[in-house]
Amino acid sequence: MAWTRNILRINLTTLSCKKEPLNMEWAGQYLGQRGLATKYLTEEIDPKVAPLSPENKLIMTTGPLTGTMASTAGRYSVVTKSPLTGAIACSNSGGFIGMEFKNAGWDMIIFEGKAPYPVYLYIENEQAELLSADEIWGKTAWATDEWLHNQHQDPLLRIATIGRSAEKGCLFAAIINDLHRAAGRSGVGTVMASKNLKAVAVRGTKGVGNIKDPAAFMKAVNDGKKVLAENPVTGEGLPTYGTQVLMNVINEVGAMPTRNMQEVQFEGAEKISGEAMHEPRPTDGKPNLVTNAGCFACTIACGRISTIDNGHFSIQHKPQYFGASGGLEYESAWAFGSDTGVDDLDALTYVNFLCNEDGMDPITLGSTIAAAMEMFEQGNLNLEDTGGLELRFGSTKTLVEIVELTARGEGFGKEIGLGSKRLCEKYGRPELSMTVKGQEFPAYDPRGIQGMGLAYATSNRGACHLRGYTVSSEVMGIPEKTDPLVTEGKAELVKAFQDATAAVDSSGLCVFSTFAWSMADIAPQIQAACGDEWTMEALLEAGERIWNLERKFNMDAGLRGADDTLPKRLLKEAAKTGPAAGHVNDLHKMLPEYYQLRGWSQDGVPTKEILNRLGII
Repeated sequence: MAWTRNILRINLTTLSCKKEPLNMEWAGQYLGQRGLATKYLTEEIDPKVAPLSPENKLIMTTGPLTGTMASTAGRYSVVTKSPLTGAIACSNSGGFIGMEFKNAGWDMIIFEGKAPYPVYLYIENEQAELLSADEIWGKTAWATDEWLHNQHQDPLLRIATIGRSAEKGCLFAAIINDLHRAAGRSGVGTVMASKNLKAVAVRGTKGVGNIKDPAAFMKAVNDGKKVLAENPVTGEGLPTYGTQVLMNVINEVGAMPTRNMQEVQFEGAEKISGEAMHEPRPTDGKPNLVTNAGCFACTIACGRISTIDNGHFSIQHKPQYFGASGGLEYESAWAFGSDTGVDDLDALTYVNFLCNEDGMDPITLGSTIAAAMEMFEQGNLNLEDTGGLELRFGSTKTLVEIVELTARGEGFGKEIGLGSKRLCEKYGRPELSMTVKGQEFPAYDPRGIQGMGLAYATSNRGACHLRGYTVSSEVMGIPEKTDPLVTEGKAELVKAFQDATAAVDSSGLCVFSTFAWSMADIAPQIQAACGDEWTMEALLEAGERIWNLERKFNMDAGLRGADDTLPKRLLKEAAKTGPAAGHVNDLHKMLPEYYQLRGWSQDGVPTKEILNRLGII
C-alpha cells in the first residue's frame, strides 16, 4: 500500500548495511517522510544528544506518494537534530533522488554512528555498500557529483552530497541533490559531514508499486492535475516567474525585510525580481532566465534555470558558471538582495550558484551577512575582525567575496559559518540576530504580515515560512483573504496551516501544491494509494500529532515556551514605510490563544491530555 515497507539502516561506525521492515503501526499514525522519520528519531536518540556527536542520527526519508504519478510527488526529507538550533530538524527537498530511493525499494535510510574515514553510500536496488570517499572529501558538491557519475559510469545515478562548507563546520550546511536542489535548512549537511559521510548515490529500477487501488488513484491524480493547471498560481504564476513572482508583491505590501530587517521595503526590488529575470541584459542581450524546470512528476515546474553575464566580475576565471544552472528563487534573491542591500541580479545569481556548488542555506547565509554588515556599520566589527573586508550594505563586491570565503571556510567566512546568533553574541550585539530558536528569518517581515510572526515564533525548527505559510491567506487570499495587519483569528489560522503542512510534508507531495489543492484534493490521492482510513480528518489529526511530537522533542531537548518569541526589533521598532507603517508585530496578543488552541499549558508545554489523545504517550 504505497510504502515499500523497507528501511535501510547504515551503521557507519561498523561500516554495515542492514535491511529492516518498516514499522507499519507507526506509518498508520505518522504517514511517512517528515512524520514517520521524526517518530523514528525521537524513539532512537536522546533529545539532549550533541548534534555533531556520533550518537545523533541522520534519516533520509520518503513519503508513501514519493515516486508515484501524483503531481509533485518527488519529495524527500532529511531529519536529525540541528547543530544550528539544537531543535528538531526536518529539511525537505525536491528533484529526483526521492523517486530514486523509492524505485530502489526503500522508504527510509537511517544513518547512525560515525565512519572511521570518509565514505559514501552506493545503492543499486536492494544492494547497498559503503565505499571510500577519500578522493572526493574536500571537493565541492558539483565536483563530487561529476566524480561519482564517472566512477560508476551511470548517467541515471542520482546523488545527494555535501560540499566543502559542511566539512569546514559551517553550521547551516545543506545536502545538495541533482546539482541544484537542496535539503537546505537547519544544518543537516553539517550533521552528515560529522559522520564522515560525503554522499549517497542511488540507482533504482524496481519501480513503485503497492498502490492499493490503481484505478481510483489515477482518477484522483488526474483530477488533481487539472486543478493545478487551472489555478492562476500553480498554472501560470509559478511556472512563469517561479517563487520570484513574490518579490514585487511582498515589497508593495511592506513586508520585505531589508538591511537586516531595519526596513520593510527595498528600493531595488524590481531589479532583482522574477520580471527582471526575463529582461535582456544590456551587456549581452540575453535574459538571466533560460527556462523553467520541474522536479520529478511535477506539473507546476517552478524551478529556474539561469545564466550569468560571462563578463561579470563575479565569475571571471570560473568557467563552471558559464553554463546554465539552478537560478534564483525568492528566498535566495531576498537574502542576498534586499537583506544585504544589493540589487545586482548577476551577482545574486552567482552567489546562489555558490550555495548550490558548496551546499549552503542561502537564507541563513544572507541573513548572517546582513547582521555582520549592520555590526560593521555600527562599529562592532572592524577591518581587523573581517580580514580587510568592508562589510557595508549595498556592496556587491563584498557580498561575493564573503560568500566565497564561507564556502571555503576561510577567513571571516569561518565566522559567518556560525550563523547570526553566535556571530552577534560573539561581538556583543545579540539583538541584531534576526532569528527564532537560532534559525534566521525568511523573506517576510512579521510587522507587515502578523500571522507570520506567530508562525515564526512557534515553528519547531526555528524561524521558517514553510511550517505555516499564512502569507497564502494574508497576502494571496488562499484559501480565503485575511487582513495581514490584524491579529484576530491568526492563532487559529497558524495552527491550521501548521497541521496541514505537516501532513503534506509527510505524504511525499510538495507544499506548493496547496496553493491550489485543499485536503479535499489531497485525501483521495492518499486514500487510493494507502487506504480508505486516510480521510481529510485523519490527515489533519496526523499533522497535529506530528506537530506535537516535534514540540515534545524540543521540550525534552531543553527548549521552552520562552523560545517562542521574536527579536526585539520586530516587537518594539515599528515599520517606517508602506501599508505596515507604524506597526510592530503583536505576538503577545496571539501567542496565548495559540497555546490554548493547541491544548498546551500557559507556558507552551503540551499537556498529558493532548499527548494521550494523539497517542504520543
